[in-house]
Amino acid sequence: MDAFFAAIEQRDDPALRGRPVVVGALPGGRGVVATCSYEARAFGLHSAMPINEAHWLCPRAVYVRPRIAHYRGIARQIRTILGNYSPRVEPVSIDEAYLDVSGLEGLIGPPQVIGQRLKAEILAEVGLTASVGIGPNRLVAKLASDFQKPDGLTLVPPERMLGFLGDLPLGVLRGLGSKTLPKLQRLGLRRVADLRALSLEQIQVHLGTRAGISLYQQARGIASDQVGEGAVRQSLSKETTFPEDVSDPRLLQDTLGTLAEEVARSARSEGIAGARVTLKVRFQGFETHTRQQRLPQPSDDARTLLGVAWSLFEGGRLPKKPVRLIGLGISELGPPPPVQGDLFTRGPERGHDSTEDRRLNATLDRINQRFGAGAVRRGSGLRHNF
Repeated sequence: MDAFFAAIEQRDDPALRGRPVVVGALPGGRGVVATCSYEARAFGLHSAMPINEAHWLCPRAVYVRPRIAHYRGIARQIRTILGNYSPRVEPVSIDEAYLDVSGLEGLIGPPQVIGQRLKAEILAEVGLTASVGIGPNRLVAKLASDFQKPDGLTLVPPERMLGFLGDLPLGVLRGLGSKTLPKLQRLGLRRVADLRALSLEQIQVHLGTRAGISLYQQARGIASDQVGEGAVRQSLSKETTFPEDVSDPRLLQDTLGTLAEEVARSARSEGIAGARVTLKVRFQGFETHTRQQRLPQPSDDARTLLGVAWSLFEGGRLPKKPVRLIGLGISELGPPPPVQGDLFTRGPERGHDSTEDRRLNATLDRINQRFGAGAVRRGSGLRHNF
């Protein structure tokens, strides 16, 4: 999707159309740009840019806070459309997915026709533009989708793949960041074709064995063509950056409670549970600490996740300093454990993964899905006493 969050805001509010729009933190705070409209990108703004730097570059932009629940609802509409075209769809983020259209030529038409129809249906159904890349594997399709943004469609057949890749700047390849890219640029390498002229051994001398193999293969268009292979989620997490450093334990615990609810709700929506809980805490100067604990059994219950995370905060020997960022995540994901009801235990001693709790969580999820995340949440049951 093209500038997904910002495009939704412009669609929903006609007064924002044609204007620079930034979705993310508000100026004066600490956060970053989540995404911005193409009008804002003309001023040099981009995702992950510190919000105050963005405001300095473009003070006349409209700055809005993200409405994640609203964006997710629209993403579900789009994924439904994608699923009507191909049985093999792999979402990789809220606004991006791979489709395998092999064998659909006789049913729908050649890949370019499928791409055109997809774009037209998304525009008609949700009022947003999408950019489509078509190629023989995941790498080429992804790069082609970025090639003519916004509202683009780029087809790269196998016989044109090396020529298409060769003309692209080196920075488009995966694994080339702010530290590794300058190493190659100092060698006079600017385009993918320049990198392709080097042997595997030459690349590994400068970038190491693993990175060298990856870039050697990418430069030659060697990549997986399997859709669905990366669909298994490894972890799920949420975090919050405070406008000002926080020392109040009640505020920190309440924030962790909100994050636990968001993680648990997302886990339940995907039918997964986590066997390991991770707490992330950042202090001034980007000093970051993580603490982890494995659960007796996987859980998708917010109170269970919060209880573990808060015990890690209190007992994890963290610096006694104000907190800039706090986050909670789960990993070692798998299906939720079966519920075995206890005929004799009732109340708080029953635990948080009983049949009654599962039913209540399902009810809360339906309410929040209909009225927006955070419309209703558990009360004091999430809070520990001080």
